[in-house]
Amino acid sequence: MSSSSVNQYSQPCIYGHVVSSYAERKSRFMKWLTKIFKGGSVNRGLPRGHQPQFLGDENMFWRAPLTTLDDLSKANKEKEELDHATAVSLTEDLKQPGYKCRTDNDEDLGRPLSHDLSSLSYPPYPPPYSLPYAPSYAPWEYNPRSYRICSGCHGDIGSGNCLGCMGTFFHPECFLCCACGYPITEHEFSLSGNKTYHKSCFREMTRPKCEVCYQFIPTNAAGLIEYRCHPFWSQKYCPSHEHDITKRCCSCERLEQWNARYVSLGDGRSLCLECMESAIMDTGDCQPLYHSIRDYYEGMNMKIEQQVPMLLVERQALNEAIGGEKHGFYHMPETRGLCLSEEQTITSLLKRPRMSGCKVVGIRTRPQKLTQKYEVTAILVLFGLPRLLTGAILAHELMHAWLRLKGFRNLSLEVEEGICQVLSYMWLESEVMLGSRDMPSTSTASSSSMSSTKKGVKSGVENKLGEFFMHQIAHDTSPAYGGGFRAANEAVNKYGLRFTLDHIRLTGSFPL
Repeated sequence: MSSSSVNQYSQPCIYGHVVSSYAERKSRFMKWLTKIFKGGSVNRGLPRGHQPQFLGDENMFWRAPLTTLDDLSKANKEKEELDHATAVSLTEDLKQPGYKCRTDNDEDLGRPLSHDLSSLSYPPYPPPYSLPYAPSYAPWEYNPRSYRICSGCHGDIGSGNCLGCMGTFFHPECFLCCACGYPITEHEFSLSGNKTYHKSCFREMTRPKCEVCYQFIPTNAAGLIEYRCHPFWSQKYCPSHEHDITKRCCSCERLEQWNARYVSLGDGRSLCLECMESAIMDTGDCQPLYHSIRDYYEGMNMKIEQQVPMLLVERQALNEAIGGEKHGFYHMPETRGLCLSEEQTITSLLKRPRMSGCKVVGIRTRPQKLTQKYEVTAILVLFGLPRLLTGAILAHELMHAWLRLKGFRNLSLEVEEGICQVLSYMWLESEVMLGSRDMPSTSTASSSSMSSTKKGVKSGVENKLGEFFMHQIAHDTSPAYGGGFRAANEAVNKYGLRFTLDHIRLTGSFPL
């Protein structure tokens, strides 16, 4: 039995039976036709030429041929078989997806179906459909390549070549390096998170480069990347530059980069361009700074009564003066200042040298005999250092002079050098704080400084240098200068400078 379309049935037709009267035959035949043709097509299953036609409730119809009385029992049996076949046909059709049927005013047809349909189970069906079992056949978008959308341009990849990575797909020209923006065509690439890179681009991004030679820092014998890093400036460089001819600034300790040139001071020292901006080059240029620091001491009720000479000297002259001193401990590897207490003849800078390319030339000196009238003969400072470093050295050496002039005797190296470092640190701190507030400095350097220093307002570069010099004092590893400073600074912070100095005078040690 072939299934019909919605609201249609296909059943074989059986043509009536004999009854006792014509009216009864007509009535029964009409009921039979109603059961068969009410819910479906009337054209299926009937022989050609014997098709009933309805023109209303009871209009024209084709009359079935009469049978004999002998065929009565056969006709009743065929009627029962017809009712059963109709119910079975409806049941089979209802089992098919998408079938929809309504049998209004057909009580007799609903009863034989009720038992069969009650055993069927269909999932609930949402509105607007009324039947609880009919499945939905709403159209849905079918895209057989929807899983091959390019993650780069978000276009359909289609049937062309594609690359798969990280669970997604790309056109070959859309698989790009996140660093340079060019397509990745190599068989191997680097992946960081969800970002792709050329191996060379990723190495440039992550592998450290030397900030001196600008090459990738090489690996050591163990295959590990090993480099040096300045503790304050964070300058990374190859370990080999500590032993080759690379120059180091005598002020800020940074190594000379290959694309820059340091200034040679002519005595084996080199100065970077940032330090050179505020460098003090002769004794005359340093006098304003020297007197401002003496005023700083006087402001703390530590006035230095004696007019102690101050001279800027070359490296060789300072080393000779150190050799002529009978007493004292000098900070190695290089001493940059000295408080003399012996009679000596010192060669000092007479006139500011001039620049010639990357060298300082035209240095003019003169010998100067220092006679001992008091406990302090003179204060010597290396020339060519930045203003703040020169000032820090002067503050340190002036404290030595103050201690000797005030009668402090037989102090240990840790106590004397430690308290001198505290005064140097305090002066630097006052200068850096003034610079951070963009206030005029009371210790304007000299005419040798650049425009910012000439106006008395320190630049950001100079302020950073001041912070570095403070860092050097605080993190010095020597027992006398580093350890002495930390012990003295703790005592001054706890008890104050005046009480600490009085305690040193009485006991020769720091208060605990």
